[in-house]
Amino acid sequence: MSYVIGIDTGGTFTDAFLASSTGEIASTKSPSTPPDFSQGFLNVLQELANNRSIAIEDLLGDTDYIIHGTTSTLNAVVTGDVAKVGFLTTRGHADSIVIMNLEGRYVGLDPTDIQNMPRTNKPAPLVPHSRILEIDERVDYKGAIVAPLDEEGVRAAVRQLLDDEVEAIAVSFLWAFRNPTHELRVREIIREIAPDLYVAVSHEVSPRIREYTRSATTIVNTQVGPRLAGYLGPLERSLREKGFKGSLLIMQGSGGCVQASDAPKHAVSTLGSVLTGGVIGCVRLANALGHKNVISTDMGGTTFLAGLVLEGKPVTTTTMVLHQHQINTPMVDVHTIGAGGGAIAWIDGGGNLKVGPRSAGARPGPVCYGEGGTEPTVTDADLVLGILNGDNFLGGRKTLHKDLAEQAIRTKIADPLGLTVEEGAAAIYAIQNAQTADLVRKVVVNSGYDPRDFALYSFGGAGPVHAASYSSDLGVMEVVVPLGSTSAVFSAYGLATSDIILTAEASDPANFPVDLVNFNATFARLEADLTQRLKAQNLQFDKILFEREAELRYTMQMAEVATPVPSGDLDETGIEELGRTFEALYERIYGKGSGFSDAGIQLITYRVRAIGVLPIRPELPDLETGSDNPEPSSRRKVFLDVRRGWQDAAIYDYLDLGVGAIIAGPAVVEAPTTTVALPEGCAGKVDRLGNLVITYTTLA
Repeated sequence: MSYVIGIDTGGTFTDAFLASSTGEIASTKSPSTPPDFSQGFLNVLQELANNRSIAIEDLLGDTDYIIHGTTSTLNAVVTGDVAKVGFLTTRGHADSIVIMNLEGRYVGLDPTDIQNMPRTNKPAPLVPHSRILEIDERVDYKGAIVAPLDEEGVRAAVRQLLDDEVEAIAVSFLWAFRNPTHELRVREIIREIAPDLYVAVSHEVSPRIREYTRSATTIVNTQVGPRLAGYLGPLERSLREKGFKGSLLIMQGSGGCVQASDAPKHAVSTLGSVLTGGVIGCVRLANALGHKNVISTDMGGTTFLAGLVLEGKPVTTTTMVLHQHQINTPMVDVHTIGAGGGAIAWIDGGGNLKVGPRSAGARPGPVCYGEGGTEPTVTDADLVLGILNGDNFLGGRKTLHKDLAEQAIRTKIADPLGLTVEEGAAAIYAIQNAQTADLVRKVVVNSGYDPRDFALYSFGGAGPVHAASYSSDLGVMEVVVPLGSTSAVFSAYGLATSDIILTAEASDPANFPVDLVNFNATFARLEADLTQRLKAQNLQFDKILFEREAELRYTMQMAEVATPVPSGDLDETGIEELGRTFEALYERIYGKGSGFSDAGIQLITYRVRAIGVLPIRPELPDLETGSDNPEPSSRRKVFLDVRRGWQDAAIYDYLDLGVGAIIAGPAVVEAPTTTVALPEGCAGKVDRLGNLVITYTTLA
């Protein structure tokens, strides 16, 4: 028997999901251990072994691969704990990183902030000017060398940066994605002088047109690459010492994983690592349940995440924004706000109640944990409102202290606002539900879709507590709360079901109709490159798939649309159809009639994704049928709706529910790893996989 294990490291908990080649599954969770998250990783493996009554050495000895969603690179960027980087660029272009195409003033800001332009500011440059050095060289837009590389100048610049004690060097030359000769030679020179220094070159990290974003992406990759290597190296050694002989795979933001040994070279691709597991889990579960379109919502202790699945595939994007810097990296399009169960409630200078984005995290956690927290959180409000059972939290593994939660809400929120403790808690609950619903609505509508065409999946330890409330006015078809074997480790389940995904890109702008020979040859070259990278993963695949797309735009616009490209060589008819597909996608995103064919179409960037399908595919088991009218285990007063106030609610133990059980709100379902709240006007039914499927009987 062999295992695959998914491990998702969150800001509050580290989750693990195990599946065997014989169909067994198991899961557990353990507190995360910042700042050394590797300890939480090892702790949750130990818990898996303990739950199976075997030694961790035996568990790891039978594990083929572990797929890890890590916060290492994202935490490094957020906290500023990145490597000290030197940057080499073409003579005359040292200020590109500072100028930022002028977009640094507004990228990543909400519309209100953008409209108040005098109060906006650019972020600090990614690299201080003293560590940006210019090199004499030049390649033109066709890839022709018009000025040779000054190798002695390179050597002098590298020595200057080493004297400044840089930990890594980023190299980004103008038009290097058309001809990388100079970047490759610079890397050779750096390795001659400092063989162990981390080096990243732009034509490998981000072979896309546009100087600033390509350089910014290369710099960020160089900043986080050494940190990722410093995290993964010791972690993998610890695993080997405990008998692990399989492969440690790292989830990328693209929704697929890569060998740990390969990940630091492409470290920027792991910035979304910990954000994507849940969306991939939704893809797998939706396939089993027959849902084509899904809104993925993940509410843990620290954040609330929302993404989309369309026609069975996750919606992806080609860029992300970090501290107002535009970064090129293909990734699942996940939107996040600081609104998890540990989100702190506070009063701003104008006397307004706010919830998040600051979080109590794993340490000290919500006040009710009794571990030193003093600021009230969403979880504290849920406890005061009777939704959570302080004596049966996480299946009784943790006791919550209601008196501490009440005192914190009274002191910090209720008394300053002239409210009772219960009113303060209800206000926190209502704000939390409103801001999460607002994010979901924006994600769906801004993508050009209608929430009524989607099922909404809610997971994470805190998500099911609020799901029925934040979904009620969206008009979604139904809400699925993954319980049973995935429960609150749903993101870890998604990791365990993922495959190897590698991406290759090439910018080569051309007007339609494009040159067919170059078009087909470019895609063939990218697929050949990815085939070699897949071989280097040293893994056995059930099959290998390729997905092609091209970024198209109307002539001279900046709004490029990723457009699917069929496999195989295209002829003139195929190119014409590609143009029609682009125009249909453009109008779906920007509105009917927004297209303008007379402007002409340009192809900007080619992209290919290679998918290596891994052999162990966890399958969720069907559960036993039970009564469709189960008896509640108890009743208590619960506050589930600000319009109805306190109500007498039926309380159910999830472990007593079988397939087919139907529960009408107001009710609360207590599972070993989460709690599901069902306000009046909705009902839940346990499906064949143990999920609780919520539908709305009224929307009053």
